[in-house]
Amino acid sequence: MLAVFAIIVVALVLFATEPVPIDITAIGVMVSLMVLGTAGPLDLTGISPQEGISGFASGATITVLAMFILSAGVQRTGVVQILGRKLAALTGDSEVRQLGATIGAVGPISGFINNTAAVAILLPMVTDIAHEGKTSPSKLLLPLSYASMFGGTLTLIGTSTNILASEVAADLGVPNAPFSMFQFTALGIVVSIAGTIYLFTLGNYLTPERIKAREDLTEEFEMGEYLTEVTVREDSPIVGDTIRDALVETDFDVDIVQLIRGNEVFLEPLGPKTIQAGDIFALRTDRDTLVEIMDVDGLDLVARTVDEAELEAAEEEANNLVEVVVAPGSFLVGETLASTNFRQRYDATVLAFRRGPELIRQRMDRTRLKVGDTLLIQATADSIERLADRRDFIIAQEVERPDFRQSRIPVAVGIVGVVVGVAALDILPIVVSALAGALLMVLTGCLKPTEVYEDVQWDVIFLLAGVIPLGLAMEETGGADFIAEGIVMSAGSLPLVVVLGLMYVVTATLTNIISNNAAVVLMIPVAFEAATQIGASAYAFVLAVTFAASTAFMTPVGYQTNLFVYGPGGYRFTDYLKVGTPLQVLLAVVTTVGITVLVGV
Repeated sequence: MLAVFAIIVVALVLFATEPVPIDITAIGVMVSLMVLGTAGPLDLTGISPQEGISGFASGATITVLAMFILSAGVQRTGVVQILGRKLAALTGDSEVRQLGATIGAVGPISGFINNTAAVAILLPMVTDIAHEGKTSPSKLLLPLSYASMFGGTLTLIGTSTNILASEVAADLGVPNAPFSMFQFTALGIVVSIAGTIYLFTLGNYLTPERIKAREDLTEEFEMGEYLTEVTVREDSPIVGDTIRDALVETDFDVDIVQLIRGNEVFLEPLGPKTIQAGDIFALRTDRDTLVEIMDVDGLDLVARTVDEAELEAAEEEANNLVEVVVAPGSFLVGETLASTNFRQRYDATVLAFRRGPELIRQRMDRTRLKVGDTLLIQATADSIERLADRRDFIIAQEVERPDFRQSRIPVAVGIVGVVVGVAALDILPIVVSALAGALLMVLTGCLKPTEVYEDVQWDVIFLLAGVIPLGLAMEETGGADFIAEGIVMSAGSLPLVVVLGLMYVVTATLTNIISNNAAVVLMIPVAFEAATQIGASAYAFVLAVTFAASTAFMTPVGYQTNLFVYGPGGYRFTDYLKVGTPLQVLLAVVTTVGITVLVGV
């Protein structure tokens, strides 16, 4: 038990601080449990190699993998974007209608496709709604994240947490587990209604306007002192050199944003072009560096403001300036723009990036990127489309996508409907129906075979596989029983409903610090043992843990969707505490009372 607790403590610290990605920590947990369970004569964890790798064969892991594929099949048809645009057309400049469209779109959708995917798909729509309605995107993006969590509580497949909780509970022998498709939908509706009312009232009042309603992206990123145009003099020493030799491969902190030559505007790739007298370059640099470059390279300042309109001049009917969010699992996480050759790989120039409220506009190539960082990118329409096609990025505004398979909309929606119906009627287990649906997505042309592997969030799959043995170890060593005894003793003679509420609060607090999936694996065995010891309903206690782990509002790291909106909304860490804490308290009460009334304790 002590060995398992030591692993848990180390894992919690690593989950909270993230010196390495959380999926790597989870695999480390799995390996540690197996090594200490099989090395030498001492069995310190009770975990055999077969149990250690059981997470890879878990029904929860396979179901979540299949749901990623199903979500991708729906996403590739563009149906969610079409629904989003129809809702956006009704909002106008009314912030109340904009908020209603945001919550009304993401909530129901999150019940039937993975809620993290729903936020990634709808984030551009919500940003555009805010832009067109002259509203701060900060007022809508946090509600987008929160409402997706409400929606995730509506069905078994709304979030990976629900699926994992169902599997862990079934392994423990909890009554009513594994969960059916709509087993807790009534409670999810109650939670959604309470949360929605909060977002329209106190939540709306508390949500800050970190990013002002914008007319110009360069203003939003405060680029006024960092964007300049210069022209090449006749006597410039760089005339005849390539742009790469003269201006790119230097020690100066400067980026060539675009080249204006006569009536033509050129974007990346600019490196091979030969510099001519009279060329005008738009540069991203600071004032001191600009003075040095002008002296060394024979350049003159052009008295013209470089704004969004100027940077969009290359292609009249396309966006050349966009915000791009670094998604979870992106190859950019932990890397720098230089180490990934970002500019050369995508023919795109990063002008600035925002990390929460912080704007970074100098020496960006040396800064290691994190999930949720928002890059301001200048590129051709083709390059932006390539970025939009990759799961590594979320384009934070609507981009024309001719590759949507709209003719497959009825097929993709029908497949998801059949998967849900078959599982709901208990004709097939959810893992079987979900896998069959994933296969049909490929066979019917909704997804290409290669896209299947691109659209799975492998970090989540490895996270699940890594933490599942931890729950087994807690049960086999008696750790879950030991913690449950402590909770029962601390609760004393408190009413059962209060102990149920405490279980929700403990889980919610843990989830806001570490991964929601790790929290549910740790807490469900404890909830089961605690309920057994005090003679309460084990199913009620497990349900409280499941809902608490699916709704983490108080920190940006508590849930992936919170990280999605952290950069685009310009939020501070304290914003999540200010807006999320009252909501967490409200839902602690609502969920506890709801379980008591609908299920009983």
